[in-house]
Amino acid sequence: MMHLRSLKKTRKDVSLHDPIGTDKEGNEITLIDVLGTDIDDVIQRVQLKIEKSKIYQHIHILDKREQEVIRGRFGLDNGEERTQREIARKLGISRSYVSRIEKRALMKLFHEFYRSSE
Repeated sequence: MMHLRSLKKTRKDVSLHDPIGTDKEGNEITLIDVLGTDIDDVIQRVQLKIEKSKIYQHIHILDKREQEVIRGRFGLDNGEERTQREIARKLGISRSYVSRIEKRALMKLFHEFYRSSE
């Protein structure tokens, strides 16, 4: 993602196929690889890297709806983690929309976490 930010500064178009790093086996990965990943895989990776306390420290960067989704998914308010379906019902939106909001919010938190730890 940092690579994409640097590209964005130097040129207007950033391709989803631009390399952004390598995986554990040394294979090149692109943004489309990450975006095409099942949300559960993304959540699992992010959960390993961001502790709940870190989420609390950076949750202010999210908009209200993103905060609601993350609080519900990670059980930040009452300790009870809710499914995307449960959150969708509560917010009156589709489960797939909750998934997109969650993915976007996790990426924001992930970037903020690493930016603040540099």
